[in-house]
Amino acid sequence: MSVVDHHETTTSLGRPGGPSRTWSRVSNHVHLAIAVDFCCALAAGVAGFLFRFGDETFAYRPDAVLAFALPVIWVCWVAATRAYETRFFGAGTEEYRRIFDAGISLTAAVAIVSYATKAEVARGFVVVTLPVLTLLSLLGRYRLRKHLHLRRARGECLRRAVAVGHREAVAELVREFGRAPHHGMRIVAACLPEDGGADRIGGVPVEGGMSEVAEVVRRTGADTVAVLACPELAGVELRRLAWRLEKTDTELLVASALLDIAGPRTSIRPVAGLPLLHVEHPELAGMRRVVKGLFDRSVAAVALVLLSPLWAATALLIRLDDPGPAFFTQERVGRDGLGFRMFKFRTMVVDAERRRKELAAAGHQGGGVLFKLKDDPRITRLGALLRRWSIDELPQLVNVLRGEMSLIGPRPPLPDEVDHYGEDVFRRLAVKPGMTGLWQVSGRSDLSWDESVRLDLRYIENWSLVLDMQILWKTLAAVVRGSGAY
Repeated sequence: MSVVDHHETTTSLGRPGGPSRTWSRVSNHVHLAIAVDFCCALAAGVAGFLFRFGDETFAYRPDAVLAFALPVIWVCWVAATRAYETRFFGAGTEEYRRIFDAGISLTAAVAIVSYATKAEVARGFVVVTLPVLTLLSLLGRYRLRKHLHLRRARGECLRRAVAVGHREAVAELVREFGRAPHHGMRIVAACLPEDGGADRIGGVPVEGGMSEVAEVVRRTGADTVAVLACPELAGVELRRLAWRLEKTDTELLVASALLDIAGPRTSIRPVAGLPLLHVEHPELAGMRRVVKGLFDRSVAAVALVLLSPLWAATALLIRLDDPGPAFFTQERVGRDGLGFRMFKFRTMVVDAERRRKELAAAGHQGGGVLFKLKDDPRITRLGALLRRWSIDELPQLVNVLRGEMSLIGPRPPLPDEVDHYGEDVFRRLAVKPGMTGLWQVSGRSDLSWDESVRLDLRYIENWSLVLDMQILWKTLAAVVRGSGAY
């Protein structure tokens, strides 16, 4: 019997018709998070005291009291910021943001209290302890998340969800959760409009219609209902469904009709008694663009200096491995459709462009709008190694320094690719192309054309400097794994 099946048969709430308990209630993840935060606070408190006072005795003084009381204070403080809520575990940046906010607010609180009470808390102790505490807790939560992802990949710690909506939307949701189990959701049943006319969708059984959602939840032991955008279940009907699910403590999730719009850009504002979803426009210009440009060029300049020995060695090896130039330039399309020459280390034979036309004519396109082959015969022996570690893309730092590219952004397209763009895809040209992006950290060349476009549009709609930092961190992991690099 699988772990999920075991949970289905042993975690009843004891209510007639009640669903099985959610993964958060049967797992010890919350307790692990509390234990990690407690240990991080204890380590930071002791380290801060020793750093400030050396091997002095732990005499009664405000610093020593704070050092030993810090674990309890920290756990309570984090709980007050609601960072132990299970909906933040496993995906998104909200968990990390709340830990960071807790660290900032606790630092301010200690400063205010020590000033108001005239407690002699050494500033050096506070300056060292609380930043170290915040950093340790962030690292601890990161490791916990990776552990949770491994468990979810094995089928553990998953919410059992009933998807409600039209067939195409349900099928897309099933595919997405199947591809990314770290989101923590497994669709166990679907409810379609009465005339749905299907027995299964993506391997998920259709258990009933819109009016039978509560009964399907009871029958399948689900703990979550995901309502996708559909006119048949809105307004009064959705409110009635919420009332029925409330009796069984089943979580209700309602998807917006908007595609790939992140939470920070949306807010609920009551107007004339109606809860209206306010959507802010993405900030693609102004000061935020200036900040992004300064960040890109600063990092590119530093990287060019630090990586200059690697550049020289790579260029020499390319010339020794295959006769021809070490660098390769190609026309690409940048922001607002403006063309530019993109630099790369050469990883293919000199006549690669001519052979590309031959391969395309022979039916080896392989990537829809994109031309990509997993076993491309044009790639040299050294070129395969350079692509494996993404070393071939380092010369694009010059494009970043010149302002033609960004560190993070959509994939830089070829002119003939742009010629095949549909109306929505032109949105990719609203920002500078990037050396890396969501497409890079989500599968690289293994992604289909549609998936690449969807990820690029998601990045554009939800850009922030925090998202850029997150993608840079994930890029390192993607390069180390080498998955999808060809």
